[in-house]
Amino acid sequence: MPDLLDAWRLVASRRGVEGRLPLSALTRLQGVLLDTQGFVEYSLDFDSDELQVPYVELKIDTELPLLCQRTLERFLFPVQILQRLGLIREEADEAALPPGYEPLLMPEDGMLRASELVEDELILAVPVVPMSPGSEAVQADWPAPQAEQDSVNPFAALASLKKNN
Repeated sequence: MPDLLDAWRLVASRRGVEGRLPLSALTRLQGVLLDTQGFVEYSLDFDSDELQVPYVELKIDTELPLLCQRTLERFLFPVQILQRLGLIREEADEAALPPGYEPLLMPEDGMLRASELVEDELILAVPVVPMSPGSEAVQADWPAPQAEQDSVNPFAALASLKKNN
């Protein structure tokens, strides 16, 4: 698998690529992962639609090792992404994309790094607060200690003064 892909050439020839990346190779994603054990399977299919809009269809299948914020234990977060990215040359072209397309601003030379595309989508897929499926929400009633309940309300004196006037 080449590091750089000529997106415009792949669109013209209606080709795609498949690959497998170790999680340890995705350096920007490592900050949200508990560890880097595992792999990411992906495919990139380049084509243009009936409106002649060039796109890349990105498919990702992996499991990300995250720390559950309820149980504080490691769990594997399943990620399956199917995303169609409309290839645009300028930001103004984004408005012309059909519904269902996400814009991908192309570099001037038309060269893409598959690993960066995959990593960008995985970063977006990580939940803000990871919770293991099936973990129960912690619901605890934290009653005030009896000493606090028995203490006098500090505003009671003010209330009595107000009633006297």
